[in-house]
Amino acid sequence: MRWTVETLDVVDAEIEALPPGLQARLLRLLDMVEALGLEQLHEPHVKHIDGKLWELRARAAEGIARGMYVTVSGRRVVVLHVFVKKSQKTPARAIAVARDRMRKVVE
Repeated sequence: MRWTVETLDVVDAEIEALPPGLQARLLRLLDMVEALGLEQLHEPHVKHIDGKLWELRARAAEGIARGMYVTVSGRRVVVLHVFVKKSQKTPARAIAVARDRMRKVVE
């Protein structure tokens, strides 16, 4: 059974707001999830954040972008939040936004 990737409407807008290189890299990672499955992706492409929350890690000439996601039943990946990372540590606000959206998706 293949993995499917879903994005929230607000996440589609966040992806479109990314610089072209980061947008292409992140979309490529999402395609890799569907083609290969999450079992085949490891660091540096994915990283566990906390609990059910994970991140896709995209890097391009324009900088670094992250896509926070959660897996739900039926081999589904739901992307919760996408942002450009500007500091060494993942911003607490970005994690809070992803957790808030996760509560709505998981329930």
